[in-house]
This record gives sequence, structure tokens and C-alpha cells, in this order.
Amino acid sequence: MATNSTGFENRSSEWIGDLTVWMQDRSGDNAEQLDRLRRGLRQARETELTPRQQEILSLYYDQGMLMSQIAEALGIHRSTVSRTLRRARKRLYHCLRYTL
Repeated sequence: MATNSTGFENRSSEWIGDLTVWMQDRSGDNAEQLDRLRRGLRQARETELTPRQQEILSLYYDQGMLMSQIAEALGIHRSTVSRTLRRARKRLYHCLRYTL
């Protein structure tokens, strides 16, 4: 076992290896949780968001537009796009945080 400059044994790499093995043993397939989360997200986007939030979220995430591009296309300020996205994400988070 290696020692550091203070003379104490350095066990951090051994500990990290043990933690990695422990995590692998306990990590199962999370496909079912991901499917449930995707269904919940799709439903929450349709029912919990305002039409403006839905539109901006779709342009940003589904179509890959930049905030400045969305602002220009909709004739609004970039900060409005940013605030709308933040509020939409927050609303979705509150809807989905207990689904798993």
C-alpha cells in the first residue's frame, strides 16, 4: 500500500474501487423508470404548461433552436425566452419529481 508525504497509508484508490463494485452490484436496469419518466414528461408537457411555454420548450429542445433564434422568431426579448424556459422546467420538475 502506498504512503503519502505524511507517512499515512493512502487507501483512497482501494476505497473508490470498493465503491465502484458496490454500485455495480446494486445498479439494476432502469429502463422501466426511464419509460415511466418519459410518459410523465410527455403528459406534463401537454397538460401542465401554458401554450407559450409549450411552444418555446418545443423550439428549444425538439427543434434545437438557440434562445436568440427563438426570440427573433417570436419577436420577444432573449431574456423572456430564458425566463419562460426556466419556469417551464421548474413546473415540469414539480410535476415529475415524485414519479420515480
